[in-house]
Amino acid sequence: MRADRPSTTALYVAMGRAIAHTDARASGFSDPIARELLPDGARRLVDLHASGQRPRSLRDRWTLRIARRVSRMLTLRTLAIDDAIRSAPDRRQLVILGAGLDARAWRMDELRESVVFEVDHPATQAVKRERTAALRPVAREVRFVGVDFQRDSLETALERAGQDASRPTLWLWEGVIRYLSREAIETTLDAIGSRSASGSRLVVNYSTRSGAARWLTNLVLSAIGEPIRSSISPADFAALLATRGFAVISDIDASALSERASIRAGRLDRWRWAGIRHIVVAGRS
Repeated sequence: MRADRPSTTALYVAMGRAIAHTDARASGFSDPIARELLPDGARRLVDLHASGQRPRSLRDRWTLRIARRVSRMLTLRTLAIDDAIRSAPDRRQLVILGAGLDARAWRMDELRESVVFEVDHPATQAVKRERTAALRPVAREVRFVGVDFQRDSLETALERAGQDASRPTLWLWEGVIRYLSREAIETTLDAIGSRSASGSRLVVNYSTRSGAARWLTNLVLSAIGEPIRSSISPADFAALLATRGFAVISDIDASALSERASIRAGRLDRWRWAGIRHIVVAGRS
């Protein structure tokens, strides 16, 4: 991403969640805060979707089309990760890595006793701070931690922000790994391992996509300055976690999530969930 503007993918994710909230087909999904976090132009497109109207400009129509596709993928991913957060044994400290325009600290009742550390690039956080200024979080406290994962020390930033490494921490790392280099992924995992006491838990999603599908996706993402930099196999990722003291509790792939979703959302098209790939829950004993 560019240093002078927020992440485009973070914007699409928030738009996708706002659209899913208004879409009756997204059974069981609720994110009433997502729309409030959007810039005015993106909010207008979400409202056009909700009213069934078509944007006038070609650019707006294309943007809304992408956001709708993102929405179909995000619905299930968000539900699954929310469930993992609810089932975590200790939520007093939640660190969201690459928080973007995530609204969990403003919408999840389960975080009422939590201090939420939102870690992201300062450019994205500037927008987030502006959009949440008039909103009261559900979480006990929200602390913004500005970090460029490719350059900055996550460990140092969290220490300065007051994250207590002697107490269990719940880590959420959603939709970020594929945009990082292998070195940045391992450096981030080193920081997580270093600042995780016994009883900590990590919820993370990663991609194993390769071949033509990845090439086409990366063509679009490269055009907006946010290319895919990595993909990891389940065995490789489990090994990376193990060397940092985390054991995999569950690793659910897109097909298993689709089977679960068929109960909630009826018949699903396989492409809708291609972007989910794997969601891992890992714990430190």
